[in-house]
Amino acid sequence: MQYLIYFDESNKLDQFNADYSYYGAYGGTDAAMARVVKQVRNIFKQCNSFSELHFREYTKDNLVKKYFQTLHTVINENVQINILTVNNRDALYAAQKIGLTATELRNLFYIKIPERLFYGMTRDLSSQESGTIKVKIKVDQNDEYDKLFLETKIIEQMNAHSAYRNKNYRVVNVLSQNSVKSIPLQIVDTFMGMVIFLLEQNYLESSNTAKIKSDLIYRFLIEGNNLMKFQQQIKLYKWTGHEELTFVNISDYVSPFMAYKAAYDSQEIIRIQKIMVENPAMPLKELRLKAGYPNTMKNTLIGYKDQIEGRGRNYSIL
Repeated sequence: MQYLIYFDESNKLDQFNADYSYYGAYGGTDAAMARVVKQVRNIFKQCNSFSELHFREYTKDNLVKKYFQTLHTVINENVQINILTVNNRDALYAAQKIGLTATELRNLFYIKIPERLFYGMTRDLSSQESGTIKVKIKVDQNDEYDKLFLETKIIEQMNAHSAYRNKNYRVVNVLSQNSVKSIPLQIVDTFMGMVIFLLEQNYLESSNTAKIKSDLIYRFLIEGNNLMKFQQQIKLYKWTGHEELTFVNISDYVSPFMAYKAAYDSQEIIRIQKIMVENPAMPLKELRLKAGYPNTMKNTLIGYKDQIEGRGRNYSIL
């Protein structure tokens, strides 16, 4: 059996432009990953869109169907996503105490943090199989990783963990991949972006971009058992300056978002419904203009309209 892990990061602690750094790992068996990739490619084909999935660049809802169906497909497969948050201020303080620069600290974290995330995936897996599990790790292409010999160091540390703890997995290679060509790397980027959005409560912003991202996440979470699976399959940890990572209950961040979005949507639906009642034959374009929605939020409006007319919020994107 083979197990595949994909690694990505967001924000860099030595760039001093964010309060937190984030590291994400997406893992599953080779069979599960193959199914996901095949299904996602079919979604791209059906949506006639082959552009890279990137949550930060999701600023228009014209691709809501593509993103929604991809997220829905992934969360319903037997995969796991681990995400680690690092408070940059705490990390830099720890570095200063022992005379490390921010860049030196970041380089050290590149070695330790991926290894901790990956071990969190493999330690339970190894007890489920009788034969040796071959682990292959793919990281987003980055010249800095090559300079640090990250690939060799992760292999050494992961296999040392396995031997020392009497596990039965072995990391056989760590390779860099261009995310443009790697659907799994795009997936971990998108899920990590969603989690960061919830952690930082960006949905409270009044910008159209925040509303567009909130609409995607909400529609994804209310579909089927996605909310439950999202909270079960995504493991969230934080580094607090101690050897062991601290587990964080992701529901503590999902619940406030769901409550906020439900209240916001209720107000919007009442407002849009009033316009529709007063103008029953109004075309969609005129309704959009009357309701004050830009063209970049047309599908958000369609979702509300479908809900008002009893077809369900996700009718147009299922």
